[in-house]
Amino acid sequence: MPKLLLAEDDDAVRNMLRTALLRDGFDVVAVASVREALGCIAQEQFDVLLSDLHMPHAGDGFTVISAMRHTHPAAVTLVLSGYPELDEALSAIRLQADEVLVKPMDIASLREIIHKKLANPTRQRPLPTESVASILEHDRDSTIQHWMELVEQDEELTCIALDFRDRTGHLPNLLADLIYRLRLPANSQASISVAAGHHGKLRRQQGYTAAMIVEESRILQVSIFNTLKNNLSRVDFSKVLLDVITIADEVDSQLKQAILTFVKPPEREEMNLKVKGLEIAVKPYVRLPGAVEDTTRNHSLGETKKAQIGVEGADHLYRELRTFGVRSQKT
Repeated sequence: MPKLLLAEDDDAVRNMLRTALLRDGFDVVAVASVREALGCIAQEQFDVLLSDLHMPHAGDGFTVISAMRHTHPAAVTLVLSGYPELDEALSAIRLQADEVLVKPMDIASLREIIHKKLANPTRQRPLPTESVASILEHDRDSTIQHWMELVEQDEELTCIALDFRDRTGHLPNLLADLIYRLRLPANSQASISVAAGHHGKLRRQQGYTAAMIVEESRILQVSIFNTLKNNLSRVDFSKVLLDVITIADEVDSQLKQAILTFVKPPEREEMNLKVKGLEIAVKPYVRLPGAVEDTTRNHSLGETKKAQIGVEGADHLYRELRTFGVRSQKT
């Protein structure tokens, strides 16, 4: 029994085709989205693909076609489209779809086409593939240009006037870190992106808000996936799902590093707490919360002693001292 993957986002059309093809003796797996289709292609073996071209966005079906052709090159690959434009049909042919069918399609004709293709398979030449890392490396400049075009459409981001170099100067290093991580062996420990930290500090100096940095990061992911979409005929689909997860994780990690350096610790006033013969100076530059920097000097009994403690530790001590009626003096 031939196994057929049916990818169609219209519920009524999908159910109608599924019923008709089951009746005709096919083992039908019906899905409603590109994501579901890719999951099935990665996990199961199919003899036939019948995919809508627009699911729901224009050209979504190209992703499914390319994945099937790379993963199951011997499968019959058929594309359904309402009114396919010439460039769409040519794209489907370049991805080695066996035939582009125009909706509405007569069920009897569809059955005949499928059985004919199965009986007389066309030997497809294996398509050359590239890793996601290689594609992003080759198309780095186009990815940055696409990112810049999207940023220029954002009123919030463009409220700060920057030239192309200042706006995009961080991207080559961030993309280089991403590409390096994509090439790491499985289960390898990813290192922290130093470039992302520098980026956060620079954006603070340029007057950005944290929300603007988050939006830039979101746009970067969009541009990266746009580059992959433009290279579907070359993508190695055997690893693409894992690579997509890695991309999302790395970009989020870079965003975290940028935000950590963007958020500057609040300035605190220096404060002296005086208790009889003990003077405690709270210095805002002490970095470790609650840590004591022992600068106490031993003098004769009755002389003032001094110590520097962390800000958080001082706050705690201050509250304790207030309990006993001790006053503080800010300097």
